Amino acid sequence: MKTCLILALVLSLTACASKEQKRVTDIAATPLRDFNLTPADIPPVLTEAKLKPYQTPADQSCEGLRAQVSVLDEVLGPDVDVEAVELAKAAKAKSAVSNAAAGALQKTVEGAIPFRGWVRKLSGAERHSAEATAAISAGTARRAFLKGMAVAKSCQQVVVAQR
Repeated sequence: MKTCLILALVLSLTACASKEQKRVTDIAATPLRDFNLTPADIPPVLTEAKLKPYQTPADQSCEGLRAQVSVLDEVLGPDVDVEAVELAKAAKAKSAVSNAAAGALQKTVEGAIPFRGWVRKLSGAERHSAEATAAISAGTARRAFLKGMAVAKSCQQVVVAQR
């Protein structure tokens, strides 16, 4: 019964767009990451943001700020203001169902590894995960800093929505 449910979730997710297929592939690779055999690469832009999240950029023009925010958007995904403006209710509902299915599949895969917490600590995967989380937080702070500079300079093409 449990296997049928997992198979149904996998099939429903693989039937979706390529973004969903990548999520399923990432979930399937969870055991490899848990044993630190295939650690996820931290993009250089996030590594740089981790070192200097609030450094004033050399190019402070509206176009320069937009380009820097765009690079961070590619790595981090859309910012919260973009989602509020661009996502319709139907898209949010589809995303919620997809996230629930992916979350259930992720929990099932994670549950297949006995003593997963210890495995992650001993393999170094936990430390790498913490570094990746810190880099994402720094990248998010960097993007917010750059958008704040854009607001101060009245660069409308950088800031999608103001609440």
